[in-house]
Amino acid sequence: MDKKEILHYANLFRKYLYKEGMTDFWSTLINTIVVAIVGLIIILILDYITRNIIVQVFKTFSNKTKTTFDDFLVKSNFPRFVAHLAPWFLAWYLIPIIFHDYPKTENVSLTIAKILLVILSVYIFRSILRTTKNYLRESNEKFNDKPLESYQQVLMIFAWGAAIFFIVNFITGFSIESLASLGAASAVLLLIFRDTILGFVASIQVSVNDIVHIGDWITFSKYGADGYVTEINLATVRVQNFDNTYTTIPTYSLIADSFQNWRGMQESEGRRIKRALFIKQNTVKFLSSEDIENLEKIELIKPYLEHREKDVTRYNTTHEIDKSLLVNGRNQTNLGVFRKYADAFLHENPAINKELFLMVRHLAPTDRGIPIEIFCFSHDKRWENYEHIQADIFDHLIAAIPYFGLELFEIPSGKDLEGLKR
Repeated sequence: MDKKEILHYANLFRKYLYKEGMTDFWSTLINTIVVAIVGLIIILILDYITRNIIVQVFKTFSNKTKTTFDDFLVKSNFPRFVAHLAPWFLAWYLIPIIFHDYPKTENVSLTIAKILLVILSVYIFRSILRTTKNYLRESNEKFNDKPLESYQQVLMIFAWGAAIFFIVNFITGFSIESLASLGAASAVLLLIFRDTILGFVASIQVSVNDIVHIGDWITFSKYGADGYVTEINLATVRVQNFDNTYTTIPTYSLIADSFQNWRGMQESEGRRIKRALFIKQNTVKFLSSEDIENLEKIELIKPYLEHREKDVTRYNTTHEIDKSLLVNGRNQTNLGVFRKYADAFLHENPAINKELFLMVRHLAPTDRGIPIEIFCFSHDKRWENYEHIQADIFDHLIAAIPYFGLELFEIPSGKDLEGLKR
């Protein structure tokens, strides 16, 4: 059936009203309203039918195929948006027939139809982007830590920008090909979307330079963030802190400011322990024979003391050193023996990774005493277990210090000052 036949049937009710004595104005108006209502009902019925058919076809097809791309198309409502195209084409076909006697209304209706098509196209494009993002995340693990949301958002910005240009063109007849107009519009877009553009550039740099992944543990003191990255968007990076609060960080701050990424530690074979004990300098002394005899009861350093004492005695005897004073010749100190004990204790600790760097070192003296620093790596990198391992090591070493005749430095407290006063 062509348009002339449809137009003939559409005017039957108007002719009937005119024969019944109604004026041409009112018969035409009422006929147009009735035909518009009937056309709208037909369009809605077609939309309902096509939507259900297409959605069901997609679901059936996706269930039979092994690929997941079509499954994600269904989840992103792609079939529903595509189903709206059929009633749109029907509306586009019927509008000139329905408003044949009202050219201005016909033009307005066609403009609205064009605008709806542009908006529908944007929604279809968005569903394709969402499907692509979810499919890449699901099918390939290397995309799990990439900021795909950022790329999706910037493409949607361009899509909506193009849609706005077309809509303005449909409504006003404004030429989008005018260079001057495009320049002005670009300036406005740059002003409005400044943060978005900065975020987009930053997200590309973050991805290309492999700065941050989703799942990385980062510390960003400026924003109070200390936790795992859960989402990287075009404008913000979302961090779940260890107290289960969330912090949002502008994406471009990852490029402009300094922050700490713990990924290297997470990917390594151990987590570093680096902490010092401060020893009172006036408790350091040379060891006498009696002191060495007492310390040999400590099993971890007994072999070292026996071997070292033989070397010291041999040297002093060979060179006829006067040992009436301990300062003469070679001697062992309680601090040196304690360092060897701490080193032996770490080597015996199964929680410490012996394949990585391990050292007990003597740092330069300070006004708080002599720092003896423990530098090693724990096998377990999980925060809670790491803190337990570190605490166990220093609990033991702090308790062991008095056995070597050493004391820890501590700033005088209230009771210490009361004792001095007495």
